[in-house]
Amino acid sequence: MPATGAYRRHTSSSLTRRLVAVGTGAAALMLPLIGAHTASAAPTRTVAAAAPAAAYTNDLDGWIKESLAVMAEHGIPGSYAGIHRNVMRESSGNPRAINNWDSNAAAGTPSKGLLQIIDPTFRAYHVPGTPMDSYDPVANITAACNYAADKYGSIDNVNSAY
Repeated sequence: MPATGAYRRHTSSSLTRRLVAVGTGAAALMLPLIGAHTASAAPTRTVAAAAPAAAYTNDLDGWIKESLAVMAEHGIPGSYAGIHRNVMRESSGNPRAINNWDSNAAAGTPSKGLLQIIDPTFRAYHVPGTPMDSYDPVANITAACNYAADKYGSIDNVNSAY
């Protein structure tokens, strides 16, 4: 090995130098954009009006849609089709329906409302944010769907009296 070290510079082609220059230039141009996108500075505060509450119609369609919104907030599974199918079988869409003839009625706890839920089950599966009234359409649907989710995985899995 020679006593005097020689630094040898690698030579590169002009094409390689241009590609490196272009790549470096592009990266330099992107840094402000990347930094602005990923910066973790305090967010700017904007004053915005509160979003208006969704307006639901006062009919079966609106009750199901409102119930689905409450269910989504509480992680309760179910679909419009599953709820509608069960409502039509249980009460034909009458929120004041009451069953005064089955074994529950004979025991003093008739099934009530759109999804024909008995009061003890309604109280046990009531979902906060809905009225504590088993005849209230949204409360009835939501509590019944909560019960069906616990027992059957979802109201969508219920295809007969439950």
